[in-house]
Amino acid sequence: MKYPHPVMAIQAILIFLCFTISVAGAQEHFNAKGNQASSYTSELQQQLRAVLPFEDSRDFEESQRGFIAEPDYRQITAANGRVVWDMHRYDFLLTGEEYNSIHPSLQRQATLNMNYGLYEVVPDFIYQVRGFDLANMTLVKGNSGWIIFDVLLTEQTSNAALTLANRHLGELPVRAVVYSHSHVDHFGGVRGVVSEEAVSAGEIEIIAPVGFMAEAISENVYAGNAMSRRAGLQYGRNIPSGPFGQVDSAIGKGLAAGTTGLIAPTLVIEEDFEEHIIDGVAMVFQNTPGTEAPAEMNTWFPEQKVFWAAENITATVHNVYTLRGALVRDALSWSKQINEALYRFGREAEILVSSHNWPRWGNERIQEVMRAQRDAYANLNNQVLFLANQGVTIKEIHNEYVVPQSLQQQWNVRQYHGSEFHNSRAVLNRYLGYWDGNPATLAPLSPSDSAPLYVEMMGGSTEIITRAEELHASGQYRLAMEILNKLVYAEPSNVQAKDLLANVFEQLGYQYESASMRNVFLAAAQELRNGIQTIAAPRGTNPSMARAMTTSQWWDSVATRVDSSLADGNDYIVNFITPDTDQTFVIEMSSGTLSNIEGYLSDEADAVITINRTDLDTVLMGQATLMEQLQNGLGSIEGDASVLLSMAAVLTVFNPGFEVLPGTLPQ
Repeated sequence: MKYPHPVMAIQAILIFLCFTISVAGAQEHFNAKGNQASSYTSELQQQLRAVLPFEDSRDFEESQRGFIAEPDYRQITAANGRVVWDMHRYDFLLTGEEYNSIHPSLQRQATLNMNYGLYEVVPDFIYQVRGFDLANMTLVKGNSGWIIFDVLLTEQTSNAALTLANRHLGELPVRAVVYSHSHVDHFGGVRGVVSEEAVSAGEIEIIAPVGFMAEAISENVYAGNAMSRRAGLQYGRNIPSGPFGQVDSAIGKGLAAGTTGLIAPTLVIEEDFEEHIIDGVAMVFQNTPGTEAPAEMNTWFPEQKVFWAAENITATVHNVYTLRGALVRDALSWSKQINEALYRFGREAEILVSSHNWPRWGNERIQEVMRAQRDAYANLNNQVLFLANQGVTIKEIHNEYVVPQSLQQQWNVRQYHGSEFHNSRAVLNRYLGYWDGNPATLAPLSPSDSAPLYVEMMGGSTEIITRAEELHASGQYRLAMEILNKLVYAEPSNVQAKDLLANVFEQLGYQYESASMRNVFLAAAQELRNGIQTIAAPRGTNPSMARAMTTSQWWDSVATRVDSSLADGNDYIVNFITPDTDQTFVIEMSSGTLSNIEGYLSDEADAVITINRTDLDTVLMGQATLMEQLQNGLGSIEGDASVLLSMAAVLTVFNPGFEVLPGTLPQ
């Protein structure tokens, strides 16, 4: 299936690029030393070390199996010398020291994710490069070259991974690239391993699941600025790596800081199951929509009995709701897709390979992991509904849902990426929405409006701080957080309150097993103490990204920037024509709202704008405005040209560093 106008978007990439300011860069601004773990946090960690199944060391054996070589460098740099990937900053995890400032289960996972180099999975057939980015690069040897499953986030890391493989395995051309799903850390590095010219010439095939191009944008583009800001918290973008800071991202160390790109698929897998021969290798693709990504697929290698699980099965319970913000995923569907794979492929499989973490070997082990993953998502779905149907609300569910003990004793379904806290609320939200049924919460006051009353009724800031200090000193951090949060909203400039709340957040961050939750709490603590670090404006994009965005989606993204209070009452209609793609659009500003529809022209248009789509790409890249392109003769406008000025006057440029917690904006 061909896409003449591939669907992708600038902001969809920016969501993920926001992670890619290296943590090494953050260390230039902030001291890596944090407060020590309190006696209460230290005692909790000791208790966990006593009850967690540390005697099960199979993950360590499997993660090292097949090791071939690591490079003689621990940093990957761009052409200009800028560091885009740095494993050295995590070396503290290799000392063997137990840190009370890190949940012991998370420290174990973070240590396992220190894999760095080239690994053999199936002799003379499948290899992986791990530790070069958040995801793994998986290389399958075909009859005449490499078939690469997932090409990492950036061109620099992707190219370095392929170079390492060719150096040790013998140089082979790339014959095909498989995008397992629509998240950019699995396709953004494509230009580091293949060229668009070779793909266009039919020399290289790009394979993706149905809906790949559409889903790559729809999850991210319209709330792009907000999602970027929140992603910085979830991934600990601006907190330094170390025992008191960012230690891991659950499915890998972090994301690289290089250049991303996109080449549209040449083969889209449409059916639930499709069998193909790619460079002599038999593969059965299984579409798994609605799982870890809206567009995702597993792959079965029947001759070798290898099951590629994409990101549907990793070494953790994943996010049903990701804290950066996205549509809630379907835990039940996820479980059912794993079960389908288990019964169709898993009962024969001898090797299980994923796009993150490490493989598993042996059918008994594979079935154990697949069943545990299936059960984890099904239990989450079913038990949340079990509780919800007894009246437990979205404000309570995360304190009521308990992961079964049998699952808690299996490392591969521990809560490193997702957590039972935000995942349980996500399931309830999926079925019942955000309202808990209490009229008092249906249209509540904003926190900044309600907080002053709470502070007044609690006797003022002095009383709150005194009580919060007592709660902090006794290890009752969540109670301390409850009252300090009210005070900070009521008095954003109260430094003592913000510092104490930061201390509370810090201890809670140390205690959480989920890397996402740890990062959010530690990042918030840093912002309370130091203010928001300067966040650069969203960068532009490259030509491949611009070409990959549909014209209609660009207009949709423009519509999110309209300030309705300024636009209301100034209605107009524009016919928008791109002759080189033979497309027409009607753009309407009506009731303070911008809309567009493809395939029509209006007889009542105030203006007609004609511009080739190729000349519009420059606008999408942020290198020129639409008006500038028209003024430069790259298009024409007929009728009332003032409509463009009217539109420009109501568009807002979003601040990428908006305030999340009160009192954290730079003074």
